[in-house]
Amino acid sequence: VSCLCLSLLSPAQLGIAVGFLVPPVLIPNVEDVEKLAYHISIMFFMTAGVASALFILVILVFREKPPNPPSRAQALIQSRPAAEYSYVQSILRLLRNANFLLLMVTYGLNVGCFYALSTLLNRMVIHHYPGEEVNAGRIGLTIILSGIVGALISGIWLDRTKTYKQTTLVVYIMSLVGMIVYTFTLDLGHLWVVFVTAGTLGFFMTGYLPLGFEFAAELTYPESEGTSSGLLNVSAQIFGIAFTIVQGQIMDRFGTKAGNLFLCSFLFLGTVMTAFIKADLRRQQANLE
Repeated sequence: VSCLCLSLLSPAQLGIAVGFLVPPVLIPNVEDVEKLAYHISIMFFMTAGVASALFILVILVFREKPPNPPSRAQALIQSRPAAEYSYVQSILRLLRNANFLLLMVTYGLNVGCFYALSTLLNRMVIHHYPGEEVNAGRIGLTIILSGIVGALISGIWLDRTKTYKQTTLVVYIMSLVGMIVYTFTLDLGHLWVVFVTAGTLGFFMTGYLPLGFEFAAELTYPESEGTSSGLLNVSAQIFGIAFTIVQGQIMDRFGTKAGNLFLCSFLFLGTVMTAFIKADLRRQQANLE
């Protein structure tokens, strides 16, 4: 199940990868505002076209749920009367779950760092390697593609071992290590080094994104996985916005290394907090009963 869920999240990451690669190609680095606006409008129309096509496919093709429950845990959830479910009460129960609260904060810290890094990546690369806008996009592509590989490997590993906390903690630690290495190699003057370090960072940091959803589903069963995933995304968006703004200000005043060290400090905090999450695997227990 973990491998399937992580595999289904990979196309979303692939879309982000295309977002890194295509804009530098479609939008030239020119001073003419009208020409720049023209190329940006083309990109927006392309995005709208793809989004509209996907919207139609969701309406026509997607079903609400499979004809048969994929596991005993899901069968138990579906057997409950719909009238007993309350979205507000579900959220309140999740917010009283100490392990989930820890995961929600640590997930927000990690993914928030990823969002800030992704948003400011072009600016960092151009600062140290002027004129390399296209390669900046390729570095972002490398981060995402290596992260997809990391997510798939994590899914296979979880299916075989069920070691949710251990896997999450190891990936978190390696995200911190990757961020530190990236921070201290960005200004060496060798673009190929940035590709390698950014790819390694992406393998773990992007690979962590779907791990949080799976771990949350285990910690919060029998609550809806959509509710727990939604709260994780809220946390990630809040931290992502805050980190992007603050890191941008730090980079303006103290440089890119200081900005990246700012992210490293919060990844370290998240690593410590992850170690305190108890592996209360409720969904696995339900499948065994």
